[in-house]
Amino acid sequence: MKGNDHHRNKFLLTNREREVFELLVQDKTTRDIAQLLFISEKTVRNHISNVMQKLNVKGRSQAVVELIRLGELNI
Repeated sequence: MKGNDHHRNKFLLTNREREVFELLVQDKTTRDIAQLLFISEKTVRNHISNVMQKLNVKGRSQAVVELIRLGELNI
């Protein structure tokens, strides 16, 4: 039985993924985020697509909406 799946929500994102999305909701571009976090743009895109896969959504904005709904992201 998978009754405690909901308890995993708090740990849905890695710290890095959370940082990326916190910047994304501030209207930062992939390039901005890469520079602010000292990582490559490709890495930023990888983090974003990993999160979209975890959430099973098709786009960044859907991912943001879902993260807010789950309480993973505060804006």
